[in-house]
Amino acid sequence: MSPNAGGDATSSSGPADTVRRVTGTGVPVRGNDVDTDEIIPARFLKVVTFDGLGQFAFFDERFDSATPEESRDGGAVGADEPLDHPFNEERFQGASVLAVNANFGCGSSREHAPQALMRWGIDAVVGESFAEIFAGNCLALGIPTVTASQEDIEALQDYVDEHPDAEIEVDVAAEEVRYGETTIEASVDDAQRRALVDGVWDTTALMAANADSVEATAASLPYTDD
Repeated sequence: MSPNAGGDATSSSGPADTVRRVTGTGVPVRGNDVDTDEIIPARFLKVVTFDGLGQFAFFDERFDSATPEESRDGGAVGADEPLDHPFNEERFQGASVLAVNANFGCGSSREHAPQALMRWGIDAVVGESFAEIFAGNCLALGIPTVTASQEDIEALQDYVDEHPDAEIEVDVAAEEVRYGETTIEASVDDAQRRALVDGVWDTTALMAANADSVEATAASLPYTDD
C-alpha cells in the first residue's frame, strides 16, 4: 500500500493495516471512460517490478512523445514537451486523492494501472463510477474507490481546481468525502469497506497469516497425496 502519511492507516487484528480514512490534497482528472491504457500505456507493462511505474502514469496524455528511452535512474526520460495535464501541473504535485468521472479504469484488467497511480502518490480515488476489475485491483493495494453523484464529483473537481492546497478527507468507514465546509454523501462497496476497515484487503498477507490452515487444507485434499 502507498505510505498514506495523511490518512488513517493503523494496525488491526487483520494481517494488513486498516484503511478507515485518507486525507490529502486532490488532483482532478476529468472525462468519462478513462481506460487503463490511458492510465498506463501498454508498452510500460514489460517491467519486471512495479518500481518507478508512477513516472509513466498517463504518459501519453502528459507528453508529446514516442516510447521513451530506457531509464536507469528512474527518471522519465525521452519525453518531449509536456502537454496540458493535471499530473504535470506543479500545484497538484504531492496530491493523494484523485477525483475522476464515470467508468474510470475501464478497458483491460491490467493491475499496472492502480500500481502506477499508487506509485505516483495516489492513496484514494473518488469518482462517479469505476470498472469492477479496476476497483478490485485498487482494493488489493489498499486504495479505496469511492463513488458519489455526478453533481458532487464535478463540484469536488471544481473545488480542487480552485484550491489545490486544500485538504480532502475520504472517510471510508463513514462513507463521506469532506472538503472545505462541504460533506459529500459517498458510497463504498460493502465488501471493499469491510476489507479496508478490518485490515483484510491484502490477500497475500491474509494467506500468510493463515498459513497453518492453508497447509492443513492442502494436506487433507486427496489429489495432493504423493
